[in-house]
Amino acid sequence: MKTYQKNDVVRIELVLNGQRRSGTCESRTLLSDFLRHELGATGTHVGCEHGVCGACTVRVDGVASRTCLSLAVQAEGRSIETVEGLNREQARGQEGLSDLQEAFRRNHALQCGFCTAGILMSSADYLARKPDPSEQEVREMLSGHLCRCTGYTNIVKAVMETAAARLGRPVGATPPADQPGHAGIGTAAQSKLVSA
Repeated sequence: MKTYQKNDVVRIELVLNGQRRSGTCESRTLLSDFLRHELGATGTHVGCEHGVCGACTVRVDGVASRTCLSLAVQAEGRSIETVEGLNREQARGQEGLSDLQEAFRRNHALQCGFCTAGILMSSADYLARKPDPSEQEVREMLSGHLCRCTGYTNIVKAVMETAAARLGRPVGATPPADQPGHAGIGTAAQSKLVSA
């Protein structure tokens, strides 16, 4: 294992969102600061700097990791995926949002947006490892994130919707209006609203 002195300036080479990148920093620089300030990946947010809030979550070699708990020198030669690269796999290099990001948008699963990047990265990691989670399992995964705006309900809905869509299940199926206990608008009423 390589050792560093506290104030050594080192060159770090890694793969960021599929592109080979490099930069310099002091050996004591956090990975979150290196990504943001040296490489310009500002979607990685820094909240607590103690690994509690989850805002700084990225994927390191495909696994969700807190960048405020890692030094930049630990990322040497590794593959880092930030929220800026989340659409890369599905969009094949085209601009646009991933299916998970679209579900967050569609379900209003963000408000101020500060925690969103970390939650998206943890959710992407989780769905890659567990493609058919229960609502309770999604809530447990999200327990590692602090969001002061949303109350998590729409975030859970977006993650569950993404999982269902990836498995080819109907997304957001609504029971008929005449079903007991249903307070929504039925299909017949919806078609009247559309045709009016």
